[in-house]
Amino acid sequence: MAANDHQLARLFLQSSRTQFLAQYLPRLRECVAPLSTEQVWWRPNDASNSIGNLLLHLDGNVRQWLVTSFNKNDDKRNRPAEFAAQGGLSAADLLDRLGATLEEAAKVLDRLTVEELLAPCEIQGYRTRGLDAVYHVVEHFGMHYGQILYITKSMLAKDLGFYKELNKTGRALGGTNLPARP
Repeated sequence: MAANDHQLARLFLQSSRTQFLAQYLPRLRECVAPLSTEQVWWRPNDASNSIGNLLLHLDGNVRQWLVTSFNKNDDKRNRPAEFAAQGGLSAADLLDRLGATLEEAAKVLDRLTVEELLAPCEIQGYRTRGLDAVYHVVEHFGMHYGQILYITKSMLAKDLGFYKELNKTGRALGGTNLPARP
């Protein structure tokens, strides 16, 4: 392997880890923590998910695709239960569970090698590679993260203020570094 391959892999993995721990999790904590248990489990209709369901689903997905698969553990995920749940856990409980899973995932991302990223694997019945698994989890997390923010903004009827570093023209002030963004 060329040194550039290792450097590119390291940057990709660091960026993925930063998305989870420096952007997604703090923002989820900020927008979900103040919600009541009823708000966390509210569904607009039977075909939609609550914030609680989405947090359970994110936890299950990250655990299955990153923690379990790369640690070569038995996959015990019960995906249907993530969507069937209708209460029982507070916002704090759900966020703590997800935070612990993201910390475990960060340890996996810290140690992955180029060879593991290129290696074939099977996760949730899908044949994939390590690189694709990491990319899938980051993309999948971002999609549901956006849904959670939208539900929260709709319920609270307020801006969550996550882009305070942008000026009136929509540009980051003072050359803000994207990965270090809060």
